[in-house]
Amino acid sequence: MNKTEPTLECADFTAAFVRILTENGLAEFATEALADRFFALTERLLRVNAVMNLTAITDPHEIILKHYADSLRAAKYLPHGAKVADVGCGAGFPTLPLAVARPDLAITAIDSTDKRIVFVRETAELLGLDNVTAVTARAEDVGAGELRGKYDCVTARAVARLNMLCEFCIPLLRVGGVFLPMKAKSGAEELAEAENAIGTLRAKLRFCEEFTIFDTESAEEPQTRMIAGIEKIGETEKIYPRNFSQIKKKPL
Repeated sequence: MNKTEPTLECADFTAAFVRILTENGLAEFATEALADRFFALTERLLRVNAVMNLTAITDPHEIILKHYADSLRAAKYLPHGAKVADVGCGAGFPTLPLAVARPDLAITAIDSTDKRIVFVRETAELLGLDNVTAVTARAEDVGAGELRGKYDCVTARAVARLNMLCEFCIPLLRVGGVFLPMKAKSGAEELAEAENAIGTLRAKLRFCEEFTIFDTESAEEPQTRMIAGIEKIGETEKIYPRNFSQIKKKPL
């Protein structure tokens, strides 16, 4: 049985989009022009999600807060014109919000589940996002292949524990590139746990920002988020990334 598609009105969506982004320190993206683009993205997400399980979040206000505002917090750390890999992109977060709001970026969305990649690719085409490439692959395979060392920045949002995630993501960076893991309130604990992995992979923690996302018109409590900046300072040894079973069994 198909899920019921939530009702979506453009004017209401635009007002909520502008308000929520402004409240969350993202006023530069809180424009009616961008709201129109994100409205089209939301319509597409909800329509496909009614027949395919892409996200458990289906309330438009929650989508704006938990998918769009959360994703866009990474934008200020991405240099103009950066080549970005989004590892474990899922239904396209942060890939699609960043691609809409930052057309200067060239983003490669990577996920091992083909139906998600098909959704991201087709959505990018429908929205005219020619700055998105979508690849079905395991991150550890990509990091050992032709995309190794090709990216200025790598993003990853709630994919795995950070000590594992570092091994998936850091090999994709050029030297001087930055890995931007996006985590919930466990982020600080995971950073401490990942200290050995960061050093082993020839990287260094440069910053860690904790923030909250919130909607003043929601009864839900503000949610803690963390984004870290981990710079690749030297070439990662070619033995990394290992295969998934090794990474899972014995994280760095």
